[in-house]
Amino acid sequence: MWLGAMLAASAPTAAAQKAPPPNKSEYTLFNPTPEQMMRELSADRPDKTDCPFTVDAGHFQVEMDFANLTYDKPSSPGTNTRFTSAELAPMNVKVGLLNNLDFQFVYTLYRWERTEERDIGTVDRRSGFNGLTPRLKLNLFGNDEGFFALALIPFIKFPISQGGLGNSSVEGGLSIPYAFDLPEGWELGLQSTFRANRNGDDDGYHSEFDNSVSVGHRLVGKLSLYAEFFSNVSTERDTDWVGTVDTWLTYSINKNLRIDGGVYIGITSPADDWHPWVGMTWRY
Repeated sequence: MWLGAMLAASAPTAAAQKAPPPNKSEYTLFNPTPEQMMRELSADRPDKTDCPFTVDAGHFQVEMDFANLTYDKPSSPGTNTRFTSAELAPMNVKVGLLNNLDFQFVYTLYRWERTEERDIGTVDRRSGFNGLTPRLKLNLFGNDEGFFALALIPFIKFPISQGGLGNSSVEGGLSIPYAFDLPEGWELGLQSTFRANRNGDDDGYHSEFDNSVSVGHRLVGKLSLYAEFFSNVSTERDTDWVGTVDTWLTYSINKNLRIDGGVYIGITSPADDWHPWVGMTWRY
């Protein structure tokens, strides 16, 4: 009798745990997903590993650094160049178009650069608006359920900059982020990216390949710690691979607002030595 009662009491719970997620395919930019059906907040920052999850249809998300700094001291034999840059409010503004598709607009409001050639005593300064990169993210599966999630992010960079920043060429590529569902408190994300970038001497294009893995764990309450390994390999002649080890903290203020701070640390000569930042992700 007791066994039968226990099985009967647990049956609704088991059924609820295995219940499929609600069908959200009817929701669009003009028919927003109800708040109670929205996914957990996820972002393509502050790490270099994008997430495979899209912004819910009809909702907006702003992902930005309040400010960041990049510093690179001379590290290669025969060079004596020191590079420093700072950015104010670089951001990614997203809007959910469909349940599995969002549009993203990446740009930097203001960037300042200083390049010092110490052997000859010259300093080059540049500043202004920098870059404009529209992106689409299409989730192929795992957006709302499942052990594995995968997305495609095609992107294109337009040469819309001020003050001599960047180059005058259109560049683009495709990112493939994916993630695994881990025990509660853990996160794991990976990404591979193909880029078509302009050669440094402006005589054509070359391919670049990025790969990264990011892992995180909740420390206490709403505070989490993350670490990432990132690599970039270029087919351009006389270039070495770029490698960084990155780490940061995030704190969730509520289900729609998260703040973060951390640093990218270069581990190869072509990589920038330090890139600290503070920023946030906000959804509405």
